[in-house]
Amino acid sequence: VQLQASGGGLVQPGSSLRLSCVASGFIWEYYAIGWFPQAPGKEREGVSCVSNLDGSTDYADSVKGRFTISRASAKSTVYLQMNSLVPEDTALYYCAAIRLKPYYSSTQYSTQCTLNEYDYWGQGTQVTVSS
Repeated sequence: VQLQASGGGLVQPGSSLRLSCVASGFIWEYYAIGWFPQAPGKEREGVSCVSNLDGSTDYADSVKGRFTISRASAKSTVYLQMNSLVPEDTALYYCAAIRLKPYYSSTQYSTQCTLNEYDYWGQGTQVTVSS
């Protein structure tokens, strides 16, 4: 199993970036994939996630209206379009995948970013927002 994240960079506040996460080695439709930034001294937390089962998405309040997660299933790729970036978005962005369990509740299926124990993690791509 591999998750390859890319697209990070150094940008000014107010700019945009698009991150990509290419997945391989697992059954795409059975998983949710999310983006988990980790800033120095802070815990890693999900900000944007998508279910490959039904395309439903989940966003943290801090990025709603600014970030958009999408997927290209034919390419096994998930994208994160980040607009109106602010310095607080600076972090190492990991993409991760979790197997959607058949016993999950409807709430769990729709709040993918809050699920525990993501199964697979990529190597991270650095996003730095600074003037």
